[in-house]
Amino acid sequence: MAHTIANKEKLLLRIKKIKGQLSGIEKALEQEQDCFKVLQQISASRGAIQSLMSEVLDGHIKEHLGNHVSEEQREEEILNLSSLLKSYLK
Repeated sequence: MAHTIANKEKLLLRIKKIKGQLSGIEKALEQEQDCFKVLQQISASRGAIQSLMSEVLDGHIKEHLGNHVSEEQREEEILNLSSLLKSYLK
């Protein structure tokens, strides 16, 4: 978890931006804006969430699968990540 603590402010800033994007989608729907504008906002939000996932995942892999981790811990972590990625990619 040290990687999320070390990047806490950066990650929280990303989340605030994502919240803003999601609020923008809600507002666009409430105001009955053109569907293309709504789709653009959904696409941007999805990209932001994927970017957040990528950043946290990268730190997690480096922290939990590095050379300093025992083989047993590494195997367990690989199973955990495999399961997580399967659910994320559904």
